[in-house]
Amino acid sequence: MAELLYRLGTFAARRAWVVMGAWLVVLALTVGGFLIGFKGLGSSFDIPGTASGAVTEELAKKLPAMSGASGTVVFTTEDGSALSAAQRAEISALVASGTSLPDVAAVTDPFVAEQQRADQATQRADGREQITAGRAQLDAGQTQLDIGLQQLDAAQRQLDEGRQQAAAVGAPTTSLDAQQQQLDAGKAQLDEQQGALTASRNDLEAQSTKADLGAQILELAKGIRQVSEDGSTAIVNIAFTEPRLELAQESKDAAIEHFQSVTIDGVEVAFSTDIAQGVPQIFGVGEVIGVIVAGIVLVVMLGSLIAAALPLVTAIFGVAMGALSVLAFSGAVQMASVTPVLGVMLGLAVGIDYSLFIVNRHRRQLLRGADVRESIGLANGTAGNAVAFAGMTVIVALIALNVTGVPFLGLMGTAGAVSVLIAVLIAITLTPAILGLLGTRLLARKARAHIGHSLTTDKPVKVMSTVRSVVTIVLTVAALLTIAIPTLSLRLGLPDGGSEPEGSLSSEAFTVIEKEFGPGANSPLLVTATLPAGLDEEQVLQQQAQVAQALADQDDVSAVAPIAVSEDTRLVAFQVLPDGGPNSVSTENLVRHLRELPPLGAGIEVGVAGLAASNIDISEALASVLPMYLVVVVGLSLLIMILVFRSLLVPLIATGGFILSLAATYGATVAVFQWGWGAEFLGIQPGPILSFLPIILVGILFGLAMDYQLFLATGMREAFVHGAHARLAVAQGFRAGRSVVIAACLIMVAVFGGFIFSESTIIRSMGFGLAVGVLLDAFIVRMLLMPALMHLLGKSAWWIPRWLDRILPDVDVEGAALERKHHVL
Repeated sequence: MAELLYRLGTFAARRAWVVMGAWLVVLALTVGGFLIGFKGLGSSFDIPGTASGAVTEELAKKLPAMSGASGTVVFTTEDGSALSAAQRAEISALVASGTSLPDVAAVTDPFVAEQQRADQATQRADGREQITAGRAQLDAGQTQLDIGLQQLDAAQRQLDEGRQQAAAVGAPTTSLDAQQQQLDAGKAQLDEQQGALTASRNDLEAQSTKADLGAQILELAKGIRQVSEDGSTAIVNIAFTEPRLELAQESKDAAIEHFQSVTIDGVEVAFSTDIAQGVPQIFGVGEVIGVIVAGIVLVVMLGSLIAAALPLVTAIFGVAMGALSVLAFSGAVQMASVTPVLGVMLGLAVGIDYSLFIVNRHRRQLLRGADVRESIGLANGTAGNAVAFAGMTVIVALIALNVTGVPFLGLMGTAGAVSVLIAVLIAITLTPAILGLLGTRLLARKARAHIGHSLTTDKPVKVMSTVRSVVTIVLTVAALLTIAIPTLSLRLGLPDGGSEPEGSLSSEAFTVIEKEFGPGANSPLLVTATLPAGLDEEQVLQQQAQVAQALADQDDVSAVAPIAVSEDTRLVAFQVLPDGGPNSVSTENLVRHLRELPPLGAGIEVGVAGLAASNIDISEALASVLPMYLVVVVGLSLLIMILVFRSLLVPLIATGGFILSLAATYGATVAVFQWGWGAEFLGIQPGPILSFLPIILVGILFGLAMDYQLFLATGMREAFVHGAHARLAVAQGFRAGRSVVIAACLIMVAVFGGFIFSESTIIRSMGFGLAVGVLLDAFIVRMLLMPALMHLLGKSAWWIPRWLDRILPDVDVEGAALERKHHVL
């Protein structure tokens, strides 16, 4: 492969305009694909097969109105006073006109809803009074009936005595018979009245039972409000026709624009993350600063503005290619907004680094007096060969994200892999072409004047002492383990309004709702219950009250309200407000407990959905696949490392060091994003760690760690193969590769660090984790721990069983054979 890359490099140098023209054609085709295929991005995440997903599918079938997305608009007075009549009227007008917005099914007027709730309470109270009065009337009627019955009984006794007397004297009983008929008629009339009275009492008791059930349900739901108790805040609920994952960003933006279109004096408006968490900027001010810092590092490293600009230009070109390529498929697959951002992060960082490795090698050869084209070919065959293998390691780690079975995560990995692949291809084709056009102008004018005479006598390489290596190992391992301590308290979740940047619309809405309505109002659960078939209206109400009471009796439940019944009365839905917020431990425990409840009656089973439950499901699913993914990535990359280094211990050292740096990265991320250390300085709201961040960090950091391992350890192996003592080879290889690895690491940290200041909480945590991970792995593991371990191992570090050595192909990553064949001097 080194020979192939050598030929490719010399061809690109000779036919520079052809190569550059080809890339421009590819760029044009990519732009065309983007213009045709781009259909927008989403801001939601989902995993098929979750418990909440099953509930949502059932709702879509039986209660389609409940399966659409929803959002919240929060109106609150600036001074905390109650909303005035004029302010309420303006809010209601916005609500009324909001029903015509795209994909909007309904918009709830909070003041109408509260009035309906008050009217229901009044009706319940009036109904109870009417029932009490009805009972009194029935009791009075019963008393009169009882008196009438007593009178009839007395008359019957008198008549019976008269018959006995008439029978004793043989007198006729004609008149007595007539009286008996009158008494019988009176009894029949009283019986009829008693039947009517009993029926009325039964009806009244049925009404009383229904009223009691209604009062019970109303009492359980009293904690669910849309206007705060002090009247200063009102919540407008928007129900969309489209499900959360299919709702277009344009529909969310239209809703925000509508409710911001009218400025209501003295009233502030904010929006929940459901609609305000839009698509973040792919490239912002922080990222630009990161690129500038990377440029400064390049100037210091390469000593020329032209040389420093080359890696930046090719990296930015590659990022554009990668981002457009990925976005072109957004119409074919459901794509989260962070997917192209990950590609930009990786494409920019590795694009600069990979080009730097080749440019730096070519620059050093030019300084020795090498022919320009021959030097380009050799640089491409040696450094470019290492770049290809390094890129392959990163690509393998990213593509392996697909084995997790999480679609959005696999897509993110694929998008990142595409960006890395493009960066590798540009580094080994476009970079040589531009180098060919630049010729010796790549060097600064002062350096050009000393071509062939600029070599200085290298200082003798000093081998590390054994004591120093042991101390280094102990201190580095202790430091990494100490930094990793916070990992023990790692909690996973997805961002809510509380984790959004302070001052954002989502943060304001979250804070106001929590203050005025309680934490649970930010994390309502959608609970369903299946009912037996054949229930009438009264029986359905009884079952609703029974289930609602059972839900309300659970710990950490603030309020419960029935909100819908399917047409076949087999499915009822409830809104459950927990005591805690969406990412609180109590809410997480409540969701689990509700799902573990035994059937609440004959055939009554409970399901839990809603945004909070979905986020919990996603976090648990991602946490469960992390160990498997780690095993797959480490296993595949170990095979690549064994092939490259022809050693068993070197790959194991590389992997063990990575695990230490990964744990330390997790610890630093938890300390900042979960514990809040330094969060105020960074403008971060502490909360659970992004649920898919640990997996993303595993894939990307492992690939990058192996890059640095490759560029350092290949130099050590090259020196060892050429006859240097094992420990001397470690020192020589480290000295040869340290400057470029330091520069590459600083560039990575600068690029990733720029994303820490993104407007998106998700991107911030990713940028921080990657920047810290690269910093810890490159400087502590690769440049301190790894050389110290290699020193202690000595010659045994390069041991490999003979049978394995015979069957492994010679990949010659360092390009030693190529250098012997095409020696530039």
